[in-house]
Amino acid sequence: MPTSAPRKTLRPDSKGRITLGSLASGASSFKAYKNKKGCIVLEPQVEVPAAEAWLWKNPVAMKAVQQGLKDSAEGKLVDRGTFAPYADEADE
Repeated sequence: MPTSAPRKTLRPDSKGRITLGSLASGASSFKAYKNKKGCIVLEPQVEVPAAEAWLWKNPVAMKAVQQGLKDSAEGKLVDRGTFAPYADEADE
């Protein structure tokens, strides 16, 4: 099983709880399941704000955002000037 960090031996307390410590870094929750071999697998999860969840469900929009980020990182920018005159317009 490939891993990016050394394996650790974790011992459950009297209630069966295990502390992951730095192994949990970057995750806000875990999906837990047993695989076919009986191994307990913890799959790290991160939450997305509900107002932003649509982007993760829309592959066309996600691809456009990723392309925009790539273009920006490569310096492929076009100056369109300021949008300040539109800042006071009501939202649709």
